[in-house]
Amino acid sequence: MKIGIIQQANTTDRNENVSRLQSKIRDLASKGADLIVLQELHNGLYFCQTEETGIFDQAETIPGPSTHSFGQLAKELGVVILLSLFEKRAPGLYHNTAVVIEKDGTIAGKYRKMHIPDDPAYYEKFYFAPGDMGFNPIDTSVGKLGVLVCWDQWYPEAARMMALAGAEVLIYPTAIGYESSDTEDEKNRQREAWITVQRGHAVANGIPVIAARRIPISGSGRRNDSSCRN
Repeated sequence: MKIGIIQQANTTDRNENVSRLQSKIRDLASKGADLIVLQELHNGLYFCQTEETGIFDQAETIPGPSTHSFGQLAKELGVVILLSLFEKRAPGLYHNTAVVIEKDGTIAGKYRKMHIPDDPAYYEKFYFAPGDMGFNPIDTSVGKLGVLVCWDQWYPEAARMMALAGAEVLIYPTAIGYESSDTEDEKNRQREAWITVQRGHAVANGIPVIAARRIPISGSGRRNDSSCRN
């Protein structure tokens, strides 16, 4: 299986962000990608750095606009796409949810982020309720995907339960690898810890691990990265 990974620096223009994502998906599909993984909450900026009730207006239902538009693209290109969305499950109930779109454009399955951080500049508990779907791989045409999200990466039990349930690969849509306001020494320490824990999941469970995080560059310095791996 060839896997495409998109890591994109976003702006406040959500429509433009989505347009660039879809362009990158087309590019990766043309390079032979079978599965394309997007970063955490890929349609906009990472908004959990403040607590603002107006941001809840960004949430959407599943199925909804994003699963529809990316589903059409998946069907057109014949690829599996992993989305990461701000889900409005019901009035007052929201989740950080990963959704797998099958090659025919249908929803193969979803996973609601289980471990929710609450630290300065990462006020996710203000926005997201913990997931309630357990740790179950999602069956797709490219294999059984053990989908988790960002902060779940620090919990070996989550990876292990996915592997024991038959996951053939672990996937982590992610927002960060370290805090941008830290000193350079602390950034390096956090980066190494982030890389090490991902390697640990792969080694302990004997399966590949995919992690796609944001590129912390915006404005005139914005850059977009996408790549394919076998």
